[in-house]
Amino acid sequence: MVAMDAAFLAVDLGAESGRAVMGRFDGEQITLEEVHRFPNVPVRLPDGLHWDVLRIAREVKDGIAKATRNGRRIESVGVDAWGVDFALLDREGCLVSNPYHYRDPRTEGMDERAFDRMPKEEIYRTTGIQFMPINTLYQLLAMEGSPLLQAAQTLLLIPDLISYWLTGEKACEFTAASTTQLCDARSGGWARGLLENMRFPGHIFGEIIPPGTQLGPLLPEVAEETGAREGLAVTAVASHDTASAVVAVPAGGEDFAYISSGTWSLVGVELPKPAIAPEGMHANFTNEGGFGGTTRFLKNVMGLWLLQECRRTWANEGHEYSYEELTRLAQAVPDAGPLLDPDHPTFLPPGDMPGRIRRFCRQTHQSSPEDPGEVVRCVLESLALKYRWVLERSEEITGRRAGVIHVVGGGVQNTLLCQLTADATRRPVRAGPVEATALGNLMVQAYARGYLGSLEEIRAAVRGSSVEVHDYQATGSADEWDEAYERLLRVMDAAQPDTEGASLE
Repeated sequence: MVAMDAAFLAVDLGAESGRAVMGRFDGEQITLEEVHRFPNVPVRLPDGLHWDVLRIAREVKDGIAKATRNGRRIESVGVDAWGVDFALLDREGCLVSNPYHYRDPRTEGMDERAFDRMPKEEIYRTTGIQFMPINTLYQLLAMEGSPLLQAAQTLLLIPDLISYWLTGEKACEFTAASTTQLCDARSGGWARGLLENMRFPGHIFGEIIPPGTQLGPLLPEVAEETGAREGLAVTAVASHDTASAVVAVPAGGEDFAYISSGTWSLVGVELPKPAIAPEGMHANFTNEGGFGGTTRFLKNVMGLWLLQECRRTWANEGHEYSYEELTRLAQAVPDAGPLLDPDHPTFLPPGDMPGRIRRFCRQTHQSSPEDPGEVVRCVLESLALKYRWVLERSEEITGRRAGVIHVVGGGVQNTLLCQLTADATRRPVRAGPVEATALGNLMVQAYARGYLGSLEEIRAAVRGSSVEVHDYQATGSADEWDEAYERLLRVMDAAQPDTEGASLE
């Protein structure tokens, strides 16, 4: 019998903000309470764009302190974060330098260096990971010859780093490690042959542990600083934030697709094993580790980053728009307007996003969206249609038809995007929970403590909890959406010659 009111704390670190969320589980359902939230703002220095990990560490401790006030008893803490970025520690376990941000342009051209050392096809056959300039593989290649790399004794992904600072235990959690393009997709371990071909120092890659592993208690000094009880356990959850979000998909069967919608849109299906085929490489799909021995077969789509950067640009120009205002403006714009390929490299770096969107539309012989409503409508319709493209390619490669699309994460709050996704894909969309990442984090902690026994039990508990889920059905003319989809394909083809050598300026 499950102990009543078991409490856990999820530390959920995103590219735009971080938070600490308390979860109370009574054996059947979980209730959530956000106890701390903070902005996660990168810092540009003369040598590039960095994460402020010391600030993040302080905020994480503040979250633990707030959660333990008023006599709250927490059984476990778990940390999830974005993938690919990493920290290097020296032989004393000290941070060598602030980790770089994946949007720093230093990885430009590193794919060519990688393919000179190992054929592209062999890298994909080994890792099953999509080719993106942000991958850890290319970040490490960009550090070749750096004294920072020479001084390194240990590499830890961002969630592993925070867990190390909490416990003193160095380990690489599997779901996060799988995003690096340095793991063997079949064995789950580091791809040692690839590491040798890339001339990486093999000793910096430590033990890979499965999600649900109990790392150890808080360090005594951390417990004292935060007011937490001595012996408070820290659990390695599915520490890649998308892996945690997929854990909390409230699906009751296997015939579903998911979109983890936030800064990035992660669009894919859940498989029992990797699907590594030439077709997957050509469509640039990825096979990332999931909880319970599953594989997340998916593709990264640029996601709401496009809106975040537009909003930031407009704010700098003196126009502060809320996301709700932008959605209302977009709803007033007629459909069948200009479209863009969200994944064109020109949209990856920060900067003047509205200007880049207009240039892209002009360069692909379309009308230019001028006012904010037109820009947002262009972005949202393009995202929905790109989701259709990804799902159709996924079904061709895996042979698995998705009868329903589960949208989870912060993008659930963009009701226009959810409706457009149903319209463009002609499939029912179930949107929710918004707090999927924190919820999945908490549920894996409950699993690690013995309160749940499987992924199926976790999802049953999610479905039984009071989480908001909204259903959307396709509206409008299927023929009109088919025509819009054909226009997107033409836009993608028109932009393709620039994609290969596009500068990330």
